[in-house]
Amino acid sequence: MKKRRVAMTISIPPEIAKEYDKLARQQVKNKSQLFRDMFTVYQTRALEEKFFELQREGVKLARQKGILTEVDVERIVFEDR
Repeated sequence: MKKRRVAMTISIPPEIAKEYDKLARQQVKNKSQLFRDMFTVYQTRALEEKFFELQREGVKLARQKGILTEVDVERIVFEDR
């Protein structure tokens, strides 16, 4: 059977540890749950940033090809159908 949890040790400055404990108490969460929640938020933001990066690249490539409006996109999508 797979382990459902893996214990990890991290090293942080005392000031951050104090703030982390305070935040966990304020959120009424244990430190592990707070970390999981924080990691999920970080992961979501990283994925969003990657999406926006890809979107910017797509816009750049579209502009280079003269695709400037939704009408241009529809024309390209439907021209071979």
